[in-house]
Amino acid sequence: MLCISLAGWLTTARAAEPSLVTPPKPYGPVPTERQLRWHEMEFYGFLHFTVNTFTDKEWGYGDEKEAVFNPTDFDADQIVKAAKAAGMKGLILTAKHHDGFCLWPSQYTEHSVKNSPWRNGKGDVVKEISQACRRHGLRFGVYLSPWDRNHADYARPEYLTYYRNQLRELLTNYGDIFTVWFDGANGGDGFYGGAKEKRNIDNTTYYDWENTRKIVRELMPLAVMFSDAGPDMRWVGNERGIAGDPCWATLNAANRYPGGTSDGLNSGERPGTDWIPAECDVSIRPGWFYHAKEDTRVKTPAQLLDIYYQSVGRGADLNLNLPPDRRGQIHENDIASLREFRRILDATFAKDLARGAKLTASNTRGGAKQFAPKNLLDHKRDTYWSTDDNVTTPELVLDLGKPTTFNVISLREYLPLGQRIEAFALDQWKDGGWVEFAQGTSIGNRRLVRGTSVTTEKVRLRINQAAACPALSEIGLYAEPSSTPVTEPRSPK
Repeated sequence: MLCISLAGWLTTARAAEPSLVTPPKPYGPVPTERQLRWHEMEFYGFLHFTVNTFTDKEWGYGDEKEAVFNPTDFDADQIVKAAKAAGMKGLILTAKHHDGFCLWPSQYTEHSVKNSPWRNGKGDVVKEISQACRRHGLRFGVYLSPWDRNHADYARPEYLTYYRNQLRELLTNYGDIFTVWFDGANGGDGFYGGAKEKRNIDNTTYYDWENTRKIVRELMPLAVMFSDAGPDMRWVGNERGIAGDPCWATLNAANRYPGGTSDGLNSGERPGTDWIPAECDVSIRPGWFYHAKEDTRVKTPAQLLDIYYQSVGRGADLNLNLPPDRRGQIHENDIASLREFRRILDATFAKDLARGAKLTASNTRGGAKQFAPKNLLDHKRDTYWSTDDNVTTPELVLDLGKPTTFNVISLREYLPLGQRIEAFALDQWKDGGWVEFAQGTSIGNRRLVRGTSVTTEKVRLRINQAAACPALSEIGLYAEPSSTPVTEPRSPK
């Protein structure tokens, strides 16, 4: 997958020809280099794995014995291969969940794998998964729960030192980290070193997030940080994997913090003061941790496809949870569903039916080749079609040369210039005239318009509203295989 720095995105087009036309000025907030790298991933996975896997719980109380954690046949390569075969670009491991049990031999606690029978106390799940990710070409990320139901000092100042020490361990001992995932869970009943009491915190101040985040920026500058407040990507506001429509990449960050309000998270805020795009997190099963009783409740390929189109297809990234079972492997039922889901996606996007089309635009910026419509078909994120500054509602026609059948349209904006397009429509040429068959609002990193099949010789894209002259880097036409399963029966023709 193409990965290019922000500077590269901005300069590549400028070197395209001797006589240059000035590129459009950025509009509103724009992504950082680390965010661009994250946007290109689009699809990655979560691994929820800890003592809960063996106690059949979703949230551990914090009093679980270390001996409980004892996978019978842990296989990091099997886990990572399953994720890669599904098309994931990375994996995030729950290095420590709310129960406080650490999947690495942390020097700051006894509540970790070093005191479990697994690998005779010499095991390190974080190490094995991170190394397997590197062997198979996936990026690796960590989840470190701010809440700790085991630690005696939770809710006291001393715990923050403990938490930051563990964050440093994870960011210095396991190679490149693409993301650090912080959630908003922030106190309640717990074991707390034997106190067995309820502890509350002021989640607006207790974690001192500004200084905690500085550790990530210092040790892993390109790592993106997640929480419902960002700063790099935000929670989408639900655990169903569904982004809003629209789903703007911008948000007003002021007065937000992990565990705070969910207002605006699902759809973003327009125009917004900060570039904080959405991540859609969802589990392939009803629960986040493995439970044998859910072996028959794995999401179907059709359900996974629907989630994909309503997350990645709305400009967000999809974070799909794959919980390892008590062996320490991904269950066969999960793999079977993932395999068919991936087969359908690969078959859908194997051929861009727009390739080779003749493109005609109502306006091209300065008439320059560097902003020509042909850039929309080269599948490169760093080239784009744009218009003169005063042209914010242009049209583009694709002449396909023959009747062509498709049901998925892919659009991308050139992100370094911000999110500019606010409304668009798509028309087909039918019976000697244009007939609208789809419309939408936000585009951002990617917009996938999925509907009933259209057969036509020509397609027209109309930009109906834009905050600044459009900068569009891709348009593609695709057809799902005819055998694609659906979650709802199609209407009879």
